[in-house]
Amino acid sequence: MNVAKSGYRVFSANSSPACTELAKKITERLGVELGKSVVFQESNRETRVDVKESVRGQTIFIIQTIPRDVNTAIMELLVMAYALKTSCAKNIIGVIPYFPYSKQCKMRKRGSIVCKLLASMLAKAGLTHIITMDLHQKEIQGFFSFPVDNLRASPFLIQYIQEEIPDYRNAIIVAKSPAAAKRAQSYAERLRLGLAVIHGEAQCSESDMADGRHSPPSVRNTIGHTGLELPSGKQQALFPGIELPMMMAKEKPPITVVGDVGGRIAIIVDDIIDDVGDFVAAAEILKERGAYKIFIMATHGLLSADAPRLIEESAIDEVVVTNTVPHEVQKLQCPKIKTVDVSMILAEAIRRIHNGESMAYLFRNITVDD
Repeated sequence: MNVAKSGYRVFSANSSPACTELAKKITERLGVELGKSVVFQESNRETRVDVKESVRGQTIFIIQTIPRDVNTAIMELLVMAYALKTSCAKNIIGVIPYFPYSKQCKMRKRGSIVCKLLASMLAKAGLTHIITMDLHQKEIQGFFSFPVDNLRASPFLIQYIQEEIPDYRNAIIVAKSPAAAKRAQSYAERLRLGLAVIHGEAQCSESDMADGRHSPPSVRNTIGHTGLELPSGKQQALFPGIELPMMMAKEKPPITVVGDVGGRIAIIVDDIIDDVGDFVAAAEILKERGAYKIFIMATHGLLSADAPRLIEESAIDEVVVTNTVPHEVQKLQCPKIKTVDVSMILAEAIRRIHNGESMAYLFRNITVDD
């Protein structure tokens, strides 16, 4: 039975073996069975969910890992949450280790903040709480109208460094851009290691230049009097009184490594590794500066497109990610990719939430900047 005297149930929002692997590990640690449900795509690609057991009055945890088909995974989660809501579940808690669209949490020109839209959709579908891990920006929690527990994977990755990297005392923690410096500093202070930062042309792709709205619009030549033109001979400015200083364009300096990496093991840390181009470029620079081994530590290993091939052909020695995202296919393509299991902390979070225990134990020694 999935219902012990504890009275909660755990479901997986995806029926594929790769996505249910994490759910099975979590339920094994909790000592419960995975809830009986069927999630499938009909011939017209619509998502259908069929819950095979009663959930009335129960607290339900939905585990959803995000495979490559992100939008289908989101629909699976929404449809299952709504199915449980209409089946009179008492509380519906989403366990989403990697929260999708988390990089789209800022306004870009005339785009949209998709992460906020997704938060609203989840609330409307019936979710009352979310457990996630290493949000791309911690401020994303403010998009939700219900509680969000943002767990950290850093204790597991730090443990891997200490146990699996020989002579890690000769290592240096590297931030591949100034934006990642706070995360790198957190690792460096906990491991009692030095810190280096890569700065220059090979920085991250999230450019601050994309934050403008390009407003007011450019002036167009018009025929006839617009009502704003000055008399002839006084055309110094089309809109007198609102001349603003021009913002100077940014110019990145030549790539520089701030910190000595010569003769040391370089460990690059980040929250997401997806398009590995920046990581490969950073590894080449570190090799040129004298680093003799290069490791990459990241929570979420999306590893899209040709990432496995690029990693295999690069100067990177090892890429270590957690199992928040299924990446078994990528591991078969590249033996440099290693996995750290984080099912333990997810299972403990589920247990504590259901029993009404404090979550503070899971955030020991975690500071605001971590």
